[in-house]
Amino acid sequence: MAKKGNRVQVILECTEQRTSGVPGMSRYITTKNKKNTPDRLERKKYNPYLKRVTIHREVK
Repeated sequence: MAKKGNRVQVILECTEQRTSGVPGMSRYITTKNKKNTPDRLERKKYNPYLKRVTIHREVK
């Protein structure tokens, strides 16, 4: 039986690449606890298209 919990899978997408005009999109998949973190997640992750660390935000 599967566990019933508050953890959900979320997709993190780069915020800087959209405005820069570089083709492609940097996305990461992670999990978060809905109960402890009800707002959108924001993490610093590496973007291989821009070749630097950028801010990635949770998408709907």
